[in-house]
Amino acid sequence: MQPILDIVDLKKYFPEVKAVDGVGFSLAPGTCFGLLGPNGAGKTTAVEVIEGVLAPTAGEILYKGAPRGATFKNEVGIQFQNTELPQYLTVGETLRTFRGLYDRRADLPWLVETCRLDEIIDRDNRRISGGQKQRLLLAMALANDPELLFLDEPTTGLDPQARRHLWDIVRDITARGTTIVLTTHYMEEAEILCDVIGIIDRGRIIAQGRPRDLVREHCGGASITLRGPIDDDLLGRLPCRHSRDNGRVEIQTDDPAECLRLLMERGVDLATVSVRPQNLEDLFLTLTGHELRA
Repeated sequence: MQPILDIVDLKKYFPEVKAVDGVGFSLAPGTCFGLLGPNGAGKTTAVEVIEGVLAPTAGEILYKGAPRGATFKNEVGIQFQNTELPQYLTVGETLRTFRGLYDRRADLPWLVETCRLDEIIDRDNRRISGGQKQRLLLAMALANDPELLFLDEPTTGLDPQARRHLWDIVRDITARGTTIVLTTHYMEEAEILCDVIGIIDRGRIIAQGRPRDLVREHCGGASITLRGPIDDDLLGRLPCRHSRDNGRVEIQTDDPAECLRLLMERGVDLATVSVRPQNLEDLFLTLTGHELRA
């Protein structure tokens, strides 16, 4: 199957920084691809170059096997990280306005239903909540029924409930076969929504694949969290990597049973210990040496 999007050695340099420094990936139609990394890693710049907002310094961007042509902007949808809504319009008027910009248009009732906008369809844009605004922006990005959808950190700043509502909508859109490029710094979001992820750090993708496969390949053990005073001599005896943060010790180990045995031998209170499978944040720490949210 021909990739819908093929990115080859993409670079974007500014005078003071190499924001994107050789990014490459290929997406099959219907894939949800997550570009995961901390603020400043190059996620948004990479996506804006692919979208055509910024010109690349070097590299190749292929859409359906060819350089982006006149149809590209009509066939993709974009939800930017920061967008101001038009004032003095209702939610419904805004949707009708944006649908009118395209020759190909998504069905209006479908947009309203999919993005859960029916209860606010007649409300002024200035009187909707942050979560409602993000759902409206997503509906605007879907106004032309795109084959390829870009979502740049769509849940940043939302409360947990609003974030999960947006996740449900994204899953519905993916189920229809829409290809999605999603940038995020939320590990849980990437694990839940993305078929494939690329972990980006300092402008380069340092690992790429299915989330579970990457975690299994690079850090297949467990993460043990300790609270309270733990001496460095004890940590040095454990088969693990560790970090300290505000009185908490985070241990990544391939042998959790041995770590717990040694902790018990040294009299560590197990009430202060929690154990969980390793996740994408542990993967990022393993690959880069620093926290994902740094």
